[in-house]
Amino acid sequence: MNLYRTTWLSPVGPLHLLADDDHLLCLAFDQNLEAILLRLNGSLARLEENPILTLACGELTEYFAGSRTTFTVPIAPKGTEFQLRAWEALRRIPYGTTVSYQAQAREVGTAGAVRATGSANGRNPIAIIVPCHRVVRSDGGIGGYAGGISVKVQLLELEACSRKS
Repeated sequence: MNLYRTTWLSPVGPLHLLADDDHLLCLAFDQNLEAILLRLNGSLARLEENPILTLACGELTEYFAGSRTTFTVPIAPKGTEFQLRAWEALRRIPYGTTVSYQAQAREVGTAGAVRATGSANGRNPIAIIVPCHRVVRSDGGIGGYAGGISVKVQLLELEACSRKS
């Protein structure tokens, strides 16, 4: 399997993307890149473009411009069965809206596993495209985010402003 990586300079800082020939495998921030690369053996990736990375960067450009609300780039996140279910539930959260960790846990079918759901979100290897930034605490608090709380706030504000337009 060929692996390719690139760094895209976004409005929220550098985003690191890793892909194989057919799917995006990783979209990480500086803070969580090393952990994700270890899980994916991505340190062996070539620093060069491929069509998947080009598509992902183009869609991210549109997202940050406020003109894209869904992503079409094919993805293949690697995780446990529970993590995959949690990440799929994230993809069903509509653009510009938020849900609580409790609501996401119910969506995954494990209402009592709020902490496990939050942990799965924390290990999400494809940030923004798999929108874990749309999950907040039940008490209205922002919760955590791999890219940092300020980035989570920026993404939520971007979506709120774009949705009003």
